[in-house]
Amino acid sequence: MGERRYRVIQWATGSVGKAALRHFVQSPAYELVGVLVYDPDKVGRDAGDIAGGGPSGVVATDDVEAIVAMDADCVFYTPIWPDTDVVCRLLRSGKNVVATAGVYYPTDVTAADAERIEQACAEGGVSYHAGGIHPGFAGDLLPLITSRLVSRVDQVQVSEVVNFSDYPSKYIQLMGFGLEPEVLCSQPSLLGSSLPYFAQSMAMVARGLGESIDDMTSEVEIAVATTDIAYAGTPDSDVPDLRGVIPAGTVGAQHHTWTAWCSGRPLVQFHALYTMGDDVIEPRWAWGTNKYRVVIKGDPATEITLQGEPDENGDIAHPGYTWTAMSAVNVIPAVCAAPPGLKTHLELGVQLLPGLTRHG
Repeated sequence: MGERRYRVIQWATGSVGKAALRHFVQSPAYELVGVLVYDPDKVGRDAGDIAGGGPSGVVATDDVEAIVAMDADCVFYTPIWPDTDVVCRLLRSGKNVVATAGVYYPTDVTAADAERIEQACAEGGVSYHAGGIHPGFAGDLLPLITSRLVSRVDQVQVSEVVNFSDYPSKYIQLMGFGLEPEVLCSQPSLLGSSLPYFAQSMAMVARGLGESIDDMTSEVEIAVATTDIAYAGTPDSDVPDLRGVIPAGTVGAQHHTWTAWCSGRPLVQFHALYTMGDDVIEPRWAWGTNKYRVVIKGDPATEITLQGEPDENGDIAHPGYTWTAMSAVNVIPAVCAAPPGLKTHLELGVQLLPGLTRHG
């Protein structure tokens, strides 16, 4: 790898932030110089301890002013709910920002924030990028890469399958599982309100194919639990004791479909398939294990599936949090080297990946 080490600040240490933090502590490509936390119990703790590893020598703080004043090449920004004002402040302070949520690509909904970010980048002489697994890698970069294999694209389909029976999550309640179906469909929910979020990836795919989006539509199908389903939050969660029961007859699975229409045809279609388990819902949607599936309808019809590798017992873990973190972490060198501005996958292209082989 090259000689340069990138001085980074980790902002927020939830499930995704911890995955990034472990990498920053271990990788010879990075020097961790600061950690911003929201949980008072984490203040004063060593970053390595928070990440579940050895000591790093960097102590976590909740002092935003100290972090903003700190010298660093990049802030890796991973709150669940990003704040554009904070992002712009970090950019104006002369630090590149790579995020895992927020503004990925300018659309009708995100254009105003994208313009603010562009202005802040110009003032700070730095760049900004948002990535992740989906939206991010599976929803935009992977479909565009797959499209390079074909002669004609009629439609791009991206499916995300999350089976909570083998992937505990702290977001189960937030997504509306356990509600009466009519209640879920009548009020805002995490997935139900996500079209503007995923629309950024869809717009990026359309642009990469030389098209523009005329309209976007949304549909949802519900399956109910056939029995009471007990669940627990992920051990890596900030709320490890989160647990509960999905009562029989309530929402046990959701299938959200978002479609981007170009010139009157459904060019890009995203499917979010979230379930408490294939065997405990009605109707029985046999979606299988956690994965991302990209299908290019065209000539030739082509499919790529992304999932964890089976272990010696044949079990497949879902490294979703690590994928989310590393998809964005690995573009930090490219973002730091780029001219000032908001950079999407279309601008960054294929990157070198220093430090992954751990040779310093």
